Amino acid sequence: MKRARRAAPGPLPVLGLLLLGALPGLWTVLLRREAAALPEPHPPAGQSPGRWGWGRSPPVRGESGGGGQKTFRTLLAVPPAATDREERLAVTDSQPPADAASPVERGIFWSRELEEQVPPGFAAEEAAAWLAAARAARVASLERGGCGRSSNRLARLSDGSRACVRYGINPEQIQGEALSYHLAGVLGMQERLPPMALALVEARGRQWEPVREELRGSHWAEGAVVSLTRWVDNLTAVVAPAPWGAEAGAGRRLQPLSAGELVGLSPSQLVELVQWSDLILFDYLTANFDRLVSNLFSLQWDPRVMRRATSNLLRAPDGGLVFMDNEAGLVHGYRLLSMWDPYNEPLLRSVCVFREGTARRVAELHRRRSAAAELRRRYRAREPLWARLGFLSERQAELLQARVDFVHRHIAHCRAQAAVL
Repeated sequence: MKRARRAAPGPLPVLGLLLLGALPGLWTVLLRREAAALPEPHPPAGQSPGRWGWGRSPPVRGESGGGGQKTFRTLLAVPPAATDREERLAVTDSQPPADAASPVERGIFWSRELEEQVPPGFAAEEAAAWLAAARAARVASLERGGCGRSSNRLARLSDGSRACVRYGINPEQIQGEALSYHLAGVLGMQERLPPMALALVEARGRQWEPVREELRGSHWAEGAVVSLTRWVDNLTAVVAPAPWGAEAGAGRRLQPLSAGELVGLSPSQLVELVQWSDLILFDYLTANFDRLVSNLFSLQWDPRVMRRATSNLLRAPDGGLVFMDNEAGLVHGYRLLSMWDPYNEPLLRSVCVFREGTARRVAELHRRRSAAAELRRRYRAREPLWARLGFLSERQAELLQARVDFVHRHIAHCRAQAAVL
């Protein structure tokens, strides 16, 4: 008896098997296309998108590029989740360091490696050379504009350099400018301030003789003391923090910058934070209200003020911050403490990571109770015209020491908090 032979499979079943085998690949392609078509995720309602990103300042003086605002409070933000990291880095066009070493040492100090990346600013030797040349040079011309108040002038000196000549509404403004400059030297952060010297206005004197006619139109008093500050080209604006300003305006307490909030930030972001920590400490010691504090104060009638440039703070092409026009510091600022300290003190408390050198100098001034004495010694040694304006009053000297002591206690508090984390 013959066994029946099984028929060979037709073409349709074979085609079905082939399609079944290709289904996983087709499904993967469809999923990827669907994911690509989804809209980008947005922050929760009521939360500023900039809080979790790193934007750019708006272009100033020909700076190319747009983008969102770079805000200080944005720098302090903690990324919401590890999955956000690639998206944040794509926005910044920068990558984190290959070495995952912490940017903070011993809980509250910026690492040495990070500090070495901070732009050098105005080196001591360079500043000394410019000051010597400016004091010896003659003023070749005076121009209006570019240096703040209408009473100020942009001077071209006989050596070819330029300087902003500031004529104070009253002498304490020029005194505050000079003392703030030399206090920055005591604190080890003078490289962030443009070189500054005092000059005596004498229409018949050698320095001013070429611009005698211009002096007549300036309405400057004969014998007045003015400041000469080195002109710096190609500076751009620095935008203050919109989320940070919103928190301050709503009356919520600012959370301090600490080591745990720096995860995932790029080297350039960290380098800028190093400079901001010095700026806020410096402005607290001098009670300077004419920088970030004035922007915060203006929030009560101008909710968009934090999106505009921070007063008297500029950025050099290499990323270094320049602390400009410090005439509101010390003398003038100390007369108005009750008005401005409600803003200056929370700013100081919002920072709990410091340059170790800055903290060490503060600790030494606290231990020796020598803040005013050190400032007086440096001022008298480095400014030939110091006696024309005088020094701090006894009360102002006491206030300076009290503010140094407050900063020292704040640093100690940050150290204690870091130790328990």
